[in-house]
Amino acid sequence: MTVGHTDGVTTTIVPIASTHPAFDQVAELFDEYRTHYGLPSSPENTRSWLRDQLAERRIAATAAIRADQVCGFITVVIMPASLLLGTAWSIRDLYVAPHHRRSGIANALLHHVIRDARAAGALRVSLQTETDNVSALKLYTDIGFQPVTGLELLNLTLESRS
Repeated sequence: MTVGHTDGVTTTIVPIASTHPAFDQVAELFDEYRTHYGLPSSPENTRSWLRDQLAERRIAATAAIRADQVCGFITVVIMPASLLLGTAWSIRDLYVAPHHRRSGIANALLHHVIRDARAAGALRVSLQTETDNVSALKLYTDIGFQPVTGLELLNLTLESRS
């Protein structure tokens, strides 16, 4: 648990498991995050998916809490860095509730992950965002993240089994 003061208010940064008292709030905010990106709200499916991902340790989640209210979260995947025989951390999701933005919460969550990755001996922390997400890009580059040149992001979309 990390306690910091962002924007003059005490913010607690805590790891979240499906058994944590703030899990339901994180799941609600995660559903809001999905709708922010144009997906339909699905609170029960989101809660179930997030619970499964955490239980299977496919992702780790951390929340920023102010006055018992979850105001932001970050998720991370730890992957093998096989050529260097180490690990790399990949930030998958970062979201701050709109009324808490520009108050230092995203910065606090990012620094928390970077400290944890460094303490765990990770070789790097990476993330991706949309090219037009100017405010996020500024935040990330201000912290020290740099664009990767010489690599292309490729996807193969698989048909749904539903």
